[in-house]
Amino acid sequence: MIIIMNSNATKDQIDNVESKLSQLGFKTHPIFGEVKTVIGAIGDKRLLNTQDISTMPGVENIVPIMKPYKLAGKELKKEPTVVKVGDVEIGGKEVVIMAGPCAIENEETYIETAIKVKESGAKILRGGAFKPRTSPYAFQGLEEDGLKIMAKAREITGLVLVTEVVDTRDVDLIASYADIIQIGARNMQNFKLLHEVGLTQKPILLKRGLAATIEEWLMAAEYIMAAGNSNIILCERGIRTYETSTRNTVDMGAIPVVKELSHLPIVVDPSHATGTWKYVNALSKGAVATGADGLIIEVHSDPNNALCDGPQSLRPSKFDQLVNELKPVAEAVGRSL
Repeated sequence: MIIIMNSNATKDQIDNVESKLSQLGFKTHPIFGEVKTVIGAIGDKRLLNTQDISTMPGVENIVPIMKPYKLAGKELKKEPTVVKVGDVEIGGKEVVIMAGPCAIENEETYIETAIKVKESGAKILRGGAFKPRTSPYAFQGLEEDGLKIMAKAREITGLVLVTEVVDTRDVDLIASYADIIQIGARNMQNFKLLHEVGLTQKPILLKRGLAATIEEWLMAAEYIMAAGNSNIILCERGIRTYETSTRNTVDMGAIPVVKELSHLPIVVDPSHATGTWKYVNALSKGAVATGADGLIIEVHSDPNNALCDGPQSLRPSKFDQLVNELKPVAEAVGRSL
């Protein structure tokens, strides 16, 4: 539920309401507006007599939250969330581009690619040190050695780092290197993992599951937020349908729907969505035009010899061309790049 405080409510009155709710086992999430303060209270409503709260000094009204995703929805927080990572803001006016290879294969190739995507305008460097692969015999990543290579690339380029965690046991390790922690599509409903990353204060890039509804996706975000971390970036990466001409089917409609239902920023991964570099350009433009707050694009200096997802990776020259072509699209919808 949402407790709306009077415009003249004092700090002591707000603190008293929070204290009362906490005693009843509710987690409180105060939002301090310019005129009024509202307190989100998440817990078992059967334990609460609303009359006891409504009569407390400073309380104006109590409104139930109807959506199952209490924290990720707009009923509690109407203003868009802007996730800040250093000087980079995801969810603001600027469309942020994340780029880099699917997997970190070796230092030379990774740093070469990092320098090139930085020159083209990327603000965030992607790369997998731990790789969840369908086959147990496929390349699984360099693990901590890969994280060390990422850290060196950050030192050289100044780019923000995003990399995936696949196991609860690796959360602390990855958090010590990465600026943004990614939860992949296969782990969107790994609730233990969601809880663990929620205990960190690192921004989380949460990819949509292979066959997840938007509500299930937002409920996954709710797990992270319920653990105390509200710095979440949603990522649409295509869902599995009957269509086989592309790797997945990009749900462009998810972008405006998420914008209506949630305050969290949303980015699109056209590389994993299509499975082939030829369609990345068109889908990237469509995503920006539809309202995406960013893109995460796979770029590899030698995709023909990539150990992971080479066919969907752009060469640096193609990536540079794409960024230039995206600028007028962003301007047309009131954004910048």
